Amino acid sequence: MNLYLANILLALAWAAVTGSFTLVNLVFGYVLGAAALYLIREQVGSLGYFRRTFQFIRLAALFIVELIKSAWRVAILVLSPRMDVKPGIFAYPLRLERDFEITLLANLITLTPGTLSVDVSEDRKYLYVHALDCSDPDTLREDIASGFERRIMEAFQ
Repeated sequence: MNLYLANILLALAWAAVTGSFTLVNLVFGYVLGAAALYLIREQVGSLGYFRRTFQFIRLAALFIVELIKSAWRVAILVLSPRMDVKPGIFAYPLRLERDFEITLLANLITLTPGTLSVDVSEDRKYLYVHALDCSDPDTLREDIASGFERRIMEAFQ
């Protein structure tokens, strides 16, 4: 059985036993289920499950940090008396291959203030990104490659 499904079922069982289906209780049941699965990890072969869960948490944390940093940069840029920006579109070479991963990367880029995913090339080799300040597209490419794309690859491959 898929261990994510088993963990969700354990969380639902916890909520049924306690009689409370609140979000906090479901999250607590999920954590409790993860702890139970961790105790029997060798028997159910779940060593990769916990490593992957940790990678998901790292991806979510990176998104939150990037969201705060880019929102701050955009706010400073908009509130400055002289907006010295060079908006533009650049092509980002993709290392990701699966549609889900490319879609996740495009959505993370779009949800980050100051950037917008515009299109994916027909051969799925390039993601076209609009940036509010595209004065240094090589730095933007490196930020995406070392940030979102690397964490997506760690979490899903």
